[in-house]
Amino acid sequence: MTAQPPTPAPEAAADVRKAAEAHLDAWRAGDAGAVAAAVATYEDPDSGGALAGAALAEHVTRMTARFRNARFAVDRVTGDADAATVSWTLLADHRESYLGMPATGGAVTVSGTDLVTRDERGVHVRRLFDRLALAEALGYTARFVPGADEAREFGVSARAATGRTDKPGALVLTWLEIRDDAEAADVDLLSVEIVKSLRSSKGFLGVTTFDIGARKFTLSAFDRPESLRAVHARPHQRAMRRFFKGGLCTRVHTSVWYPATIRDYARCPACGTVVAAGKDAACACGWAPEDASTL
Repeated sequence: MTAQPPTPAPEAAADVRKAAEAHLDAWRAGDAGAVAAAVATYEDPDSGGALAGAALAEHVTRMTARFRNARFAVDRVTGDADAATVSWTLLADHRESYLGMPATGGAVTVSGTDLVTRDERGVHVRRLFDRLALAEALGYTARFVPGADEAREFGVSARAATGRTDKPGALVLTWLEIRDDAEAADVDLLSVEIVKSLRSSKGFLGVTTFDIGARKFTLSAFDRPESLRAVHARPHQRAMRRFFKGGLCTRVHTSVWYPATIRDYARCPACGTVVAAGKDAACACGWAPEDASTL
């Protein structure tokens, strides 16, 4: 007869499950010290590897600041004497930036799994969850780009148009160098307030923002140089105070540019002729391009 492996003692299996439950209870309470005391090591997609002691407590403090009032609901627990798997659903309040995403102020739901094991050193927890799903739950769409290649750096961009089709008479270029994701989120929030204030200005045409490496760029278009006064509204003044007196960012560049030449072309969808957009412009078949928004 083939020898059968010994059946785990029920109390030993229960001990692992109790350890898993105690660990979750500490997270529910937002108690960083209790989380660190409950396990020998812990790791998750944001921890950068296994953590213990003070490093783990610091990580928990950061996470519970970003996602507060954690409500863990246990969906399923399975396991034996040496390991347990806890499937959970988390509902938490997003209060600080996460992976560069500014705080939404709302609640977010994400599912995950804790793999809990025990050895001679104690209890070890490896938490698994989908950061992409979490980002989508926060209202973000992921786009995957390389950091850089031999000739270029890559980033992300955004556009805020006003619907006006005037040719720009002045462009304002600014960029800021940031230290980390938290500062990036802070700059993004300030940028949103600045754009909101500019949209109420008659001379503002539109803005494009783009992030490349550690720099955040903004290119704004105005109908004429005199309209640049709108840049100095209160939200922009607050942002400048944050830089000069509040320690925000490590470097700022700002400049004003006046277009020397502006050309706009479009291809007729019927005959394929390229037509210069403008007054009375049309191809041989009569198609005329609409003016495009400036930015």
